[in-house]
Amino acid sequence: MKILKRSGVEAVFDVNKIINAITKANQTVDLKNALTSTQIAEIGAYIEGICKALDRALSVEEIQDIVETRIMQAGAFEVAKKYITYRYVRSLVRQANSTDKQILSLIECNNEDIKQENSNKNPVINSVQRDYMAGEVSKDIASRILLPQDIVEAHNQGLIHFHDMDYFAQHMHNCDLVNLEDMLQNGTVISGTMIDRPHSFSTACNIATQIIAQVASNQYGGQSITLTHLAPFVEESRGRIRNELAAEFSEAGGAVSGEVFEKILEKRVREEIARGVQTIQYQVVTLMTTNGQAPFVTVFMYLGEARNEREKADLAIIIEEVLKQRYKGVKNETGTYITPAFPKLIYVLEEDNVNPDSPYYYLTELAAKCTAKRLVPDYISEKVMLANKIDKNGQGHCYTCMGCRSFLTPYVDEDGKPKYYGRFNQGVVTVNLPDIGLSANGDMDAFWKIFGERMELCHRALQCRHERLTGTLSDAAPILWQHGALLRLKKGETIDKYLHGGYSTISLGYAGLWECVYSLIKKKLTQPEGEALGLEIMRKLNTYTAKWKAAENIDYSLYGTPLESTTYKFAKCLQRRFGVVEGVSDRNYITNSYHVHVTEPIDAFAKLALESKFQLLSPGGAISYVEVPNMQNNIPAVLLVMRYIYDNIMYAELNTKSDYCQVCRFDGEIEIVRDDDGKLIWRCPKCGNMDESKMNVARRTCGYIGTQFWNQGRTQEIRDRVLHL
Repeated sequence: MKILKRSGVEAVFDVNKIINAITKANQTVDLKNALTSTQIAEIGAYIEGICKALDRALSVEEIQDIVETRIMQAGAFEVAKKYITYRYVRSLVRQANSTDKQILSLIECNNEDIKQENSNKNPVINSVQRDYMAGEVSKDIASRILLPQDIVEAHNQGLIHFHDMDYFAQHMHNCDLVNLEDMLQNGTVISGTMIDRPHSFSTACNIATQIIAQVASNQYGGQSITLTHLAPFVEESRGRIRNELAAEFSEAGGAVSGEVFEKILEKRVREEIARGVQTIQYQVVTLMTTNGQAPFVTVFMYLGEARNEREKADLAIIIEEVLKQRYKGVKNETGTYITPAFPKLIYVLEEDNVNPDSPYYYLTELAAKCTAKRLVPDYISEKVMLANKIDKNGQGHCYTCMGCRSFLTPYVDEDGKPKYYGRFNQGVVTVNLPDIGLSANGDMDAFWKIFGERMELCHRALQCRHERLTGTLSDAAPILWQHGALLRLKKGETIDKYLHGGYSTISLGYAGLWECVYSLIKKKLTQPEGEALGLEIMRKLNTYTAKWKAAENIDYSLYGTPLESTTYKFAKCLQRRFGVVEGVSDRNYITNSYHVHVTEPIDAFAKLALESKFQLLSPGGAISYVEVPNMQNNIPAVLLVMRYIYDNIMYAELNTKSDYCQVCRFDGEIEIVRDDDGKLIWRCPKCGNMDESKMNVARRTCGYIGTQFWNQGRTQEIRDRVLHL
């Protein structure tokens, strides 16, 4: 059994340390006010039992909270007072140098929280450690100087989560849609070097990867590009190759028929497309940005974006190659093909590819095979999105999210034209909905009162994010603000204009709708009463974002938060504040956004149908998923789910498993078991290998694939998932 020290290091639980601490406090009071040795031992035994029952490593602070409570319950108030005073004095000493131990534990790679904070960062690598060290300093500055103390306290207590506080000191935004078209067609500047318009597809792909890396190093969230912006360069390559072939045949003195010539030409064009796509896939996987991970990039595949039939046909070839190469995978260090985390792929289901008689249905079949083996692509329904995303001109639009799920709201520029690429998100603050539910104790009037108070708290926290970006000069990130990724501003110009009027969004996140509803009425979202209350809460959240937007001309939008490590943090905070409440805080995680609980038995189609109602009310971002077994031998079933997505929900994905044991070459599902201390670990079911450095595990955790393992809360959530198909 383990505990979590303040530095983040795990240590073996020792009940004698608790007994000794109580005894020292006990010795400072009069005998008549003191505890007996039996009472002290009973308190120690009680706390040991709590630690075992909670099924996770408790922090020192949590254990001390329980100690205080038990001392007071025993009537020894003088002892409790001395104990609390001692804690306070020690807290003041620690605050004098609050970040040193955190940073030292990072360097030594024994900080359990940080090691498992991001499932796509390897904490033993120098660049990751450097980023985390800088983050600790930034968080310290943000919490002591930049943010109001009540917001910091609410964040620490788990009432809200102020996302990416480790980047808040800098003037950085969250995520965006990169205007690759502008940068490629009109040229750009990378690291002070002018990059002209490319004249071939392969060169365009190479420049695109450099842009991706530069953008990732100047923001902290995800970015998205579309293959449509690369498609025009296929025709550039075709023209060049045509001339080269004609010259070669002329030099050789040979003649071929027009049909043969065109066949050879298209073969060469496809070879160039294959090289370009390989550049994107391998560069993205192997590039490491300044924050110590591969760029978090999403690649959008939408035939409907093409401007003409020639471009659509070329775009289809690119999409086909992307899917083929992703299906193959990338080699790990032992030379075995495995599933990479990035780039994330999104495939649009549309009339041209969704029916068996559609001209591009073969791409949809290939996408289904790729999903069954490599977890991607994910799917956007053009039909549903056109109905959901209506601009002020009454026109529907289909476009990609920024990263894994953050969606821009519809926007029309000064010329009356819709615009998505080149826009961005300012940041996120998430409200812990189950905490509001438990705080209300079943009283709906109390719930709405506390709800309103938490909304204003979130509003002020979001205003802090907005104000931190206000006044940001374009010089802070030239690739973004001066050279076309987002805008082409002059040197010294601020980005302020684009923080208002709907050009960018700012997100009110929410988490744990399932647990919130259950805490109030003991009903699940899958039950009529639970669904009704859940939808009412969602509508109320939208009411607040609309009110703020109208008052400030800032595009507040409701966002279904993809909690990764925070799902564990929120659960621990709920247990600390309210104890273990059945159906609410009895697990080491809470449910992401509006999702049906991972343990709930429900079929794939019923789940998607239910969640589509909630997804509609989450305009700032949301994604649904269904958990499926190995479907590689049942592609028709995958296609059936994809068709259902097209008809019923805007954005969804299929979760399967894609693991590999480097010790015995087992290619199947790596299992989750408990070690001798009760900790959840990963183990190969074939050879028993438990060394995480000798296995490759890929799991979808937050709309994107994680490959670096997870904290205990998220690991428990992954273990608890039931199949929907």
